[in-house]
Amino acid sequence: SQTGYFFERLSHEEALDKLLEISDYRALCAERDALRKQGIHRGLGLCAFIELTTPGPAFYGVGGARISSQDGCTIKFEPSGTLTCMTGVTEQGQGTDTMIAQVVASAVGVAMEDVRVLTGDTMVSPYGGGTWASRGAGIGGEAALQTGKAIRANILNVAAAILECEPEDLDIRLGKIVDALTGEVRLDLAELGRVAYFRPDTLPKDFQAELTVTRHYVPRHQGFAFTNGIQLSHVEVDVETGFVRLLKHWCVEDCGRIINPRLVDEQIRGAIVQGIGAALYEHLVYDEQGQLLTGTMMDYLVPMAAEMPEIVVGHVETPTAYAEGGFKGAGEAGTAGAPGAVLNAVNDALAPFGARVTSQPITPEVVLKALGQLGSGLEIQHQASAGD
Repeated sequence: SQTGYFFERLSHEEALDKLLEISDYRALCAERDALRKQGIHRGLGLCAFIELTTPGPAFYGVGGARISSQDGCTIKFEPSGTLTCMTGVTEQGQGTDTMIAQVVASAVGVAMEDVRVLTGDTMVSPYGGGTWASRGAGIGGEAALQTGKAIRANILNVAAAILECEPEDLDIRLGKIVDALTGEVRLDLAELGRVAYFRPDTLPKDFQAELTVTRHYVPRHQGFAFTNGIQLSHVEVDVETGFVRLLKHWCVEDCGRIINPRLVDEQIRGAIVQGIGAALYEHLVYDEQGQLLTGTMMDYLVPMAAEMPEIVVGHVETPTAYAEGGFKGAGEAGTAGAPGAVLNAVNDALAPFGARVTSQPITPEVVLKALGQLGSGLEIQHQASAGD
């Protein structure tokens, strides 16, 4: 970029192509143009966005702030054959526990239900930065992946010692030690745990089982990763009242390799709602003395379910080349694009009047003020008809 940021493998063109396809954009444009002749004013607004994710050491470290840019993960193989995973990233409702469990289960070769994830206890979890700035999967997930690979290798070493073969001859599939070539089950993980913890005397005297592993990960190749995408908003503006009605919203987003599609979709939808709130509702109002007048939820508007449109989410996957997992981040991407898409959609709806909104939130007062430059409501309708 002009300011020196390195944008790795962005996919705006691919995202735009997919968005135009899933929204049937040409049909929406034709419908908008037809409805304008009937005095119904709808608009379509596109917004391309880039969102910073997985901040590395340069983000706060250069300023001396003691905020950790790395994260750690500890995995303990239990005698029952299950795994306990302790991670520095925390669950805040975005699905961190599920994401970490999926990464660990996939890396080791066990079922998700055999992975117990513990977060938030700094007395036992490895040191890390926690959850912020879309870093859970990009940093915490990568730490979990590397720890999972390490514990898998150690489990296979124990299995090889028990079965008197080479670790390369074995694999872990569906929670079983199997022959790598034939898939034949050779050992149950619970039996491996029993031998390793309670009968290590039966193992070779020069062998030591290591079934608790900790790994840390810090992004070193770049200061940040960047997610990107395109959003489209479809609105209808009542030129008599200035009210903006949301009809539908689309987003095609690229957060790198997706771990859990449903979790990512819901994170994007929640973030879009937050962005819509900034575009249409949320406003800090102060009086002349600087007293906040919108200090309670009775005064400060936030978007509610009844006001929200259907939100359609699609994805392009461009894994980052600087981490084995290929994860970027998704938490804030929806918020980045929604305000611009809504603003552009409103201005598209107002285009026949030569009116333009340039501030947010786009309240009825803001819309009417923009339209008022053209005269009264009757004159507005007359000019709209003439323009059509």
